[in-house]
Amino acid sequence: MKFLPLIALTVAISACAAQPPAGVQSVGQSKQPPKAVAQCIAQKWADGSQQQVVSQDTMANDQAMDVYVPGQQPPTGAAAVVRPAYSGSGTWVGFRSNGGANSDATGAITGCL
Repeated sequence: MKFLPLIALTVAISACAAQPPAGVQSVGQSKQPPKAVAQCIAQKWADGSQQQVVSQDTMANDQAMDVYVPGQQPPTGAAAVVRPAYSGSGTWVGFRSNGGANSDATGAITGCL
């Protein structure tokens, strides 16, 4: 019986981890690993804007990353949110606009899925 609270806590944490972050619109999924998807998005944005693109690891070993829209800065700027898939394998990608991006940003994301 003393393991019941631990099991309940594990289930609660798992349920929270299986949901997209607040304020992030789901764009799609890819079979590629998160690092490859994030690099593709950053390259498309850099090529299209001729500006520096900032990316930030949010989980060790490049398993989750935020790729900021050109001209946006961490931690609150508009960004592609690249995470391991919430179910199954592959990568889930979302977009946090924060009022600082346009439809070209999500088009580049879609091209990397």
